[in-house]
Amino acid sequence: MVNNDDYVDSKEEISARIKLITQRLREEREKQRISQIDLSFKAGLSQNLVNYIETGKRTPNLYTILSICKALEINPAVLFESHDTERQKARETIIRLVSQYL
Repeated sequence: MVNNDDYVDSKEEISARIKLITQRLREEREKQRISQIDLSFKAGLSQNLVNYIETGKRTPNLYTILSICKALEINPAVLFESHDTERQKARETIIRLVSQYL
């Protein structure tokens, strides 16, 4: 079943979603301690493009997103998850762990 909350309606919402995706790309790169130049080499992209994507100067197309995800060895779905979903999962995990010790 499709959740209507997953859809975006306005250009502002689309821009916000793209910004979130590019932030997550940067977070994943930094988490793995990979430089922009190393990522660009692995993904077959220019270092400038990686920088422009991370700083919001360029919007990545699907091919570029998938190339970066492959280079980072991450599932592209990670970039599209809602923060609300992540918070809910974290909340459920905390409740489950606390319940185990009560």
